[in-house]
Amino acid sequence: MTKKLHIKTYGCQMNVYDSARMADVLAPIGYSTVDDPSGADMVILNTCHIREKAAEKVFSDLGRLRRIKDRRREEGSDMIIAVAGCVAQAEGVEIRRRAPYVDIVLGPQTYHRLPEMVARVSRAGGVILDTDFPQESKFDYLPAPNRVEGFSAFLTVQEGCDKFCTFCVVPYTRGGEFSRPGAEVLAEARHLAVAGAREITLLGQNVNNYHGAGHAGDEWPLGRLVAEIAEIDGIERIRYTTSYPADVDDTLIAAHRDVPKLMPFLHLPVQAGSDRVLAAMNRRHNVDDYRCLVERLRAARPDLALSTDLIVGFPGETDEDFEATLALVAEVQFVQAYSFKYSPRPGTPAAAMPNQVADGIKVERLARLQTLLNNLQQAFNESCIGRLMPVLLDRPGRAPGQLVGRSPYMQPVHVSAAADLLGQIVDLRIENARPNSLEGASLLAPVIPVADVQGIQA
Repeated sequence: MTKKLHIKTYGCQMNVYDSARMADVLAPIGYSTVDDPSGADMVILNTCHIREKAAEKVFSDLGRLRRIKDRRREEGSDMIIAVAGCVAQAEGVEIRRRAPYVDIVLGPQTYHRLPEMVARVSRAGGVILDTDFPQESKFDYLPAPNRVEGFSAFLTVQEGCDKFCTFCVVPYTRGGEFSRPGAEVLAEARHLAVAGAREITLLGQNVNNYHGAGHAGDEWPLGRLVAEIAEIDGIERIRYTTSYPADVDDTLIAAHRDVPKLMPFLHLPVQAGSDRVLAAMNRRHNVDDYRCLVERLRAARPDLALSTDLIVGFPGETDEDFEATLALVAEVQFVQAYSFKYSPRPGTPAAAMPNQVADGIKVERLARLQTLLNNLQQAFNESCIGRLMPVLLDRPGRAPGQLVGRSPYMQPVHVSAAADLLGQIVDLRIENARPNSLEGASLLAPVIPVADVQGIQA
């Protein structure tokens, strides 16, 4: 009998990828995914520890699931509850203490063992806690992906981080850096292409330090991997995230110049515009390093647009430090950004630093920063009006007869078009710009190369 599986995914793209792979490993033992947890035979919360109060949000969801589980038992059936991901890795013992009705707690490196865990719970009951960092790679045990939603797919090529930024929990929850062999990545990319992917986003906590084994026993940098994936039939667009500025090398910069399928949009987290704050964060770049890197990337790809991550109110951040961040943002002209107030993560060095910034100051600084960022994004979107852009139409819109796609710069683009254009890259003239999206008119002409969409700067 088919069993129903519901997975709730929190956080980053890597968790989205992990959730899809958990569904893949459970499919052979009879589980198919459903949108509603109320009738599910198994529910997995795939958690993220990056956001503020992440653990409390998980416990709130667990409280709701407990009521569903109790009701299912009263009706003579049962539901397995599992907590996966980074909160599980960091707080597995606390989850067992506060939520003893949870059946399985597993970290990001052990979800390939899920079928065994489910079998053990079904046979013997009890609670399974598996938050090890096993020596074997989980990727060696995962089945080939067999489905793609929306013609875009995530593909994890690297996991973990060795950088130990003082605000970040990733090295503690995901472990040290590990790169998958190039042949293994290419095989998965081919499976995704056969399953319908037109666009692939390569994922890693520090993806641009990818150094997987190549065909001849050498190591491939990310730029080489991108070039190899570009040769796969059916894959028309390539992206990667998340980048660590200090690890961008010459081969990756060259790939932005030489590989047309590599999109001209790069997420390059800077975190702050003050050298003093960057040093306290244990970032391995300073402001001038970052400026130089941006100049080199834009020299290689003149139409490149950048997004970034920014933290305000890091311990010890002064008004002068914050003004330096505003100045750098205005100089670089980021077209998108994720910006946050600093919030302490237990066990990280920054949580114990002196001179914690008052929350009211952080709120005021974040508001000023987001006003600037929103203005830059709006200006960039408006600069696209009248231009031709190749857009991958990947989903129906809300209005009848409407499709939605993504521009090379990740902007949602709405257009009136026939449903049979889903999955196609069509040439659109941009007619209108909103703060977070664009509107286009379909020309149905040969696609204009991304490199011809030049000079788009905020």
